Amino acid sequence: MLRTIGMMSGTSLDGVDAAWVETDGERIGRLGPRLTLPYDDGLRRDLRALLDRANAAAAGNGLPPDDPLLLDCVRRLTLRHAEAVAAVAEDADLIGFHGQTILHRPAGRGGGLTWQVGDAALLAELTGKPVAHDFRSADVAAGGQGAPLVPVFHAALAAELPKPLAVLNLGGVGNVTWIGANGALVAFDTGPANGPLDDWARRHTGAACDWDGALAAAGEAHPEVLARLLAHPFFSLPPPKSLDRLDFGRVLRESGAEGLPAADGAATLVAFCAGSVAAGLRHLPAPPREWLVGGGGRRNAAVMRALQAALPQPVRPAEAVGWDGDALEAQAFGVLAARVARGLPLTFPGTTGAPRPLPGGSLIGRLP
Repeated sequence: MLRTIGMMSGTSLDGVDAAWVETDGERIGRLGPRLTLPYDDGLRRDLRALLDRANAAAAGNGLPPDDPLLLDCVRRLTLRHAEAVAAVAEDADLIGFHGQTILHRPAGRGGGLTWQVGDAALLAELTGKPVAHDFRSADVAAGGQGAPLVPVFHAALAAELPKPLAVLNLGGVGNVTWIGANGALVAFDTGPANGPLDDWARRHTGAACDWDGALAAAGEAHPEVLARLLAHPFFSLPPPKSLDRLDFGRVLRESGAEGLPAADGAATLVAFCAGSVAAGLRHLPAPPREWLVGGGGRRNAAVMRALQAALPQPVRPAEAVGWDGDALEAQAFGVLAARVARGLPLTFPGTTGAPRPLPGGSLIGRLP
């Protein structure tokens, strides 16, 4: 068993989650402390600007490696992750460092590129610990989607739970892991989740998100706009499939959502999130017994109500089975770090479309 600290900064751009895990990459011995360190407003703003620039540059030659904003964000982001390691205040053998995704263009979508920024060598120097990083590149290079990466962790965590089971993560983008009774895994991105709703709340209220779904609860979803959003071909596309944080930007602009009142727009985006998940049901091998929801979206009461209305199975927060819904992705990267160290597969044909179970990631430093 290795003592690891896994870290994840998701597409919501709100901060870094860190979690201590005892694991050999296959079994989970103990789950220890976890925390979230928010990004300051300046780093959040600059990361969003970097994300926008990276996506705009993807059609050309990309961002140069000496781009000042890129270099500045990488250093500040890495320093914040080092602070998170120190704040966990538990000794560890290994750190799992995902970094911040600023561009995701997987195979079959005109590129085969995934880009997570962060300086793993600097993090290893600052913490004095070996660092596993670059979890997605090998899968994308082999023709996979590079996402989702967490299904193998979900399967280990849910070993004793009744199946089939669906584990839904609602970050900036939504993703689902379906676990069959025989251990089979199917996973894919379901569609936009908190990302558009956070952007909407920021523009219309100045808040970082729609706290507890209060804005959405005050409005009504517009059926015509919702129908246009759910008509996007992504939802009928069979998995494997994954999304970039900004993939639906043009669709949202052209749907008519931009002209809605603030509360109605929020309600429509909540319904879009839930409808996206429901559209994924057709791609699951069998209906799950229930949906367990992690990520920030489960804290939005309007989203949880919409999910329960859209899905025929029970929908419960991850805490209903004793999990910590805020820590799942960070815990996953603690487990994945151990898998990198042991050379175990990170991705599979049913999760990313990898041609076979594929190891991946890179390791800086040596284990004790």
